[in-house]
Formats: sequence, C-alpha cells, structure tokens
Amino acid sequence: MAKKTAKAPAARAVAKAAALPRPAPRPKARPPAKPTPAEAPERYWEAVGRRKTAVARVRLFTRGEKGVLVNGRPLGAYFTYPRYAKTAVEAFETMNIADRFRVTTRVAGGGPHAQAEAIRHGSARALVLFNPEYRKRLKRSGFLTRDPRMKERKKPGLKGARKAPQWAKR
Repeated sequence: MAKKTAKAPAARAVAKAAALPRPAPRPKARPPAKPTPAEAPERYWEAVGRRKTAVARVRLFTRGEKGVLVNGRPLGAYFTYPRYAKTAVEAFETMNIADRFRVTTRVAGGGPHAQAEAIRHGSARALVLFNPEYRKRLKRSGFLTRDPRMKERKKPGLKGARKAPQWAKR
C-alpha cells in the first residue's frame, strides 16, 4: 500500500502556474528630470518645540519674504495679545536676527501662552541647527530648555489631582 505524498498536489500547482501565459514586460521608467533652480525645493531648517500640550513645528527659510507665519496667518493676526507675539519671536530678538528669516510654523494643542512658548522653543532649536554658535546664548536665555511642567492627572477617589473630598470626623 503506497502512501500519498504531499508533494503531488504542490507539483501539479507549479505545473499549472507554468502553463499560464506571462504578462508582457513593462517598459523601464526613466529617471525623473532634475528640477530647475526655480522649481528646486527651498532649503530650510526645521525643529519641534513643546510646552505643556502645545507642539510647534518651526521652519526657517533664508529666501523669500521675511516674516513669521503661524498656521498660515501673520504672527500679529494669530496672537491678538501682543505679549504672546513677543514671546514667540523672543529667540530671534535675543540673537538680533529678527529680519533675516522667513519663518513658517504649524502649532497645535494647548492655549495661546503655551503655543507662543512652544514656537519660541522650536525656533531656538532651529536657530541652533542653522548656526551651532548660537547655542550658548540661547541656552543661557533658557530658550532651549523644554519646560517639563504639565497638568497633573486626576486620581481615583479624589476630586482632582490632589484635592480630596471634605473629611468628616464622624
């Protein structure tokens, strides 16, 4: 009595696949054309800044119209309170290079104060990427330090992070 082998069905499947017609070979793709200087992507320095739950992605461009855009809007239009706008560009003012860059920023989360400080943190990091000699002055000003203070979570059995329900003696 001969045992059936598992190879027999597999061998039939391979023979069946070999009998099928093969598709025609595709023509080889040409390498993409090199972009002209006008079409070339702009060079930029990018960094991420954070504060509380706010996250800002900052890009510094040396070419183009100088200014600061936050989420596609001018800085003064995004931060209606002047103190926040001043905080956001403080790193540039410290280095006396406020008018040398076109800055685009995408910021989300947190409130306006945290967003302004996240932009300041991200722009300071991007400036260090642009010129490592700026690091010492920015670090001394405290703009490169990530502020770790966050809202504390609510704990079970308590009304908030630490506030306990009123205690009754009896």
